[in-house]
Amino acid sequence: MPESPSKTGPETAGPGAAASPPSAEKTAARTEAPRVAAASLVGTTIEYYDFAVYGTASALVLGPAFFPSGNPTVSSLAAFLTFAAAFLSRPLGVVLFGTIGDRLGRRQALVASLLLMGVATVGVGLLPTYETAGLLAPVLLVTLRLLQGLSMGGEWGGAVLLAAEHAPPGRRALYASVPQAGPSLGFLLSSAVILPTLHIAGRDGFADWAWRIPFLLSTVLVVIGLWVRTTVSESPVFRDAAHRTAQAPAPAPGSRFPLATLLKRYPGRLLLGTGAAIGGSAVYYLTIVYSLSYGPKQLGIPQNTMLTAASIGAAAGIAITLPVARLSDRIGRRPVMLTGAVGCVLWAVPMYASLSSRDAWLITGAYTVGLMLLALMFSPVAAFLPELFPARLRYTGASAAFILANTLGGGFAPLVATWLNSRWDSPLVLGFYTGGLCLLSLLCLLALPETRDHEFDT
Repeated sequence: MPESPSKTGPETAGPGAAASPPSAEKTAARTEAPRVAAASLVGTTIEYYDFAVYGTASALVLGPAFFPSGNPTVSSLAAFLTFAAAFLSRPLGVVLFGTIGDRLGRRQALVASLLLMGVATVGVGLLPTYETAGLLAPVLLVTLRLLQGLSMGGEWGGAVLLAAEHAPPGRRALYASVPQAGPSLGFLLSSAVILPTLHIAGRDGFADWAWRIPFLLSTVLVVIGLWVRTTVSESPVFRDAAHRTAQAPAPAPGSRFPLATLLKRYPGRLLLGTGAAIGGSAVYYLTIVYSLSYGPKQLGIPQNTMLTAASIGAAAGIAITLPVARLSDRIGRRPVMLTGAVGCVLWAVPMYASLSSRDAWLITGAYTVGLMLLALMFSPVAAFLPELFPARLRYTGASAAFILANTLGGGFAPLVATWLNSRWDSPLVLGFYTGGLCLLSLLCLLALPETRDHEFDT
């Protein structure tokens, strides 16, 4: 088992390192912690709004608009392929923004990632369809999706780090979990835009032109997010680490690239951290993205029923995110996350089996329980993954573990689910697939140490 990064991390200051900047500066940063957490939440919500809008649009209209085919399954598969394409570029985002965040600062990386996401999302809203531009349309769509994925590769790690590294002692998970509500809030915000648009324009009008509205509205949200993020201070932990590094002897060749150092020093923790988060990613994306297409198209469940069930479940998950994080500050990360993992393993099959009933109340109840169990895994992971790595590798390490889990467990989940349902036409296969990935997360969590008491300033 690798030792705690607080004791053996390659970037920890040695005896000859200079002292850290005055503690008064760090104390002032701690008092700014609530505002920093709120700023992280705003930016993360906007980025996930952009991502959720695309995921929902993929499920509803993008297949026929950009990948016309006589077979609706083929069109849906092509649309979900573009959804997965963004996950393929996320690891590149980890390398790019992780290097910026670990070498130049968390805040600079976050501002750049938000700006890139905004440009790509608005670009999708302005694209011509296949009917107008032919093959150029899907090529441009995939290009913009790759840029969205690049942006998302740097978003999560920076947002939770900026909040966690400003947090007062004993409340690290609480503050880090604030931006964890961003994915669900982003989905709710996208639903709050898409549902009325669907109602006003009608399904035909939405498929024809109104699907562009949620993408174009991102312009306003990104401007707000950029203003909020540029008003907060840099992480005090990063400033201390940068100060020590500046006073230390010249680094060895190759150590200027955080990813290379991470893979050399902490490969085991990277793999286990990825596994610990993979099950939660599958639950989130199969519930929030795939089932919105699967329910109406394969089972005849009304679209509004699926959107409402997912929205209520997401809201319930948000409601317990902070209490769950506070609990993990008190009793530890692993007990809370292990409880969530066991719950998701046991609940995955019943949750997706509820789709066979086609009953709105039953589906909503099943999704609500499932997304609340997800919160038990998802809320503490915002502190758990960063605590596995030392300060000068933390942006890259936490981002890499989470993004790999998102890519393997979430990005390809709609594709795998579409293929599974083409062979076994039953929602039960979704439950077995999700439950299997949650079992993998359970095993990885058992192999990792408790991190609540790890020193975070080194």
